[in-house]
Amino acid sequence: MDTLRVNGPRLCQSLAAMARFGATLKGGVRRLTLTGVDGAARDQFVAWARAAGLEVRVDGIGNIFCRRAGTDPDALPVGIGSHLDSQPSGGKYDGAYGVMAGLEVVRSLNDAGITTRAPLEIISWTNEEGSRFTPVMMGSGVAAGVFTLEHCLAQRDADGATVGEALRAIGYAGDAPAPRLGAYFEAHIEQGPILEAERKTIGVVQGALGQRWFDVVVTGQDAHAGPTPMASRQDALIGASRLVLEVNRIARSHPDEARGTVGALQVVPNSRNVVPGEVRLSVDLRSATDATLRAMVAALTACARVIETECRVAIAMQEVVYFPPSAFDRDLVGAVRAAAQALGFSHRDLVSGAGHDAVYVARVAPTAMIFIPCEGGISHNELESATPEDLEAGCNVLLQAALARAGVAQTQEALT
Repeated sequence: MDTLRVNGPRLCQSLAAMARFGATLKGGVRRLTLTGVDGAARDQFVAWARAAGLEVRVDGIGNIFCRRAGTDPDALPVGIGSHLDSQPSGGKYDGAYGVMAGLEVVRSLNDAGITTRAPLEIISWTNEEGSRFTPVMMGSGVAAGVFTLEHCLAQRDADGATVGEALRAIGYAGDAPAPRLGAYFEAHIEQGPILEAERKTIGVVQGALGQRWFDVVVTGQDAHAGPTPMASRQDALIGASRLVLEVNRIARSHPDEARGTVGALQVVPNSRNVVPGEVRLSVDLRSATDATLRAMVAALTACARVIETECRVAIAMQEVVYFPPSAFDRDLVGAVRAAAQALGFSHRDLVSGAGHDAVYVARVAPTAMIFIPCEGGISHNELESATPEDLEAGCNVLLQAALARAGVAQTQEALT
């Protein structure tokens, strides 16, 4: 099967067609999870999957599983997948590439008349982004037993709608069990600048950074901006601003690829001539080791206590996401590397700075990821871009790695 290749133009056409669901003026997508536009994108994916001869099932959290049968009824399926939901101003490749690449693998096998020994399971996971509902990576987390279905169905968005209500509204409140996987592959744009900068085509992903997310509330006291002396103020925004700077300092001063980000701020009452009495903000800490993550949280907590005293505010921090650094399966990572070498693609080992569904799937099945370059390392942005050549290359590596795991049982030539 070394000569088998995917249909690159068809892959790009599928991505372009999927990008029409929630398309933005700048060329990106706004496809928030479980909205009507997400439902329409799901419908299109399901229609394509059925046209390719796949059996489609949906589980209780809305994950879509599309099975291509193998010849061994006892073999666990080889999963290939990612997600279709996006950030509020996201790109058309983040997530969707992995799902469309899985579909293209199946279509290419169909074209070649190849049947695998183990079944293939093409998967679209629910709410990977976590931009409408938390927790992030919800669908894969439920499938892996990280979260309970009941807990996730009860989560609410900013307007008060629950996950369960949203699933029913778009017709994806299923009842099929999530399948047990024998292996899982996920293709993705890198979302970083390394591959492009080093002119490498394939990233062989070793694992992912651990993450700890916090919702933080800084409480002071509203006051009139004119009559209130500076020394008398309990300015929540001053306290929050200092905390933002500390998040940056802590990340820069810790090892193991530490990262620290404040990506959201809400100021109350948000009036020009009122000293802010409350600020809500997010804190995202990441590192390649759990020990460093713990040290960063301890440092942040200590800084918060100092700010409380000096700014006369109260700071409450609630952890809303935590997963430790993850390492992917050595054999599957080796299969990705071997496929890249056999196909003649330049490659390098990488650790993912972002979370992916593969992180949770890795807890219950051997897992590996394949990265391709994205222009400028830009992602979670409407300008996100990847070349057709790199998209095709990553899909060909995915095809060969998945075949190495699933096994080739028969070809059309053998049948005739």
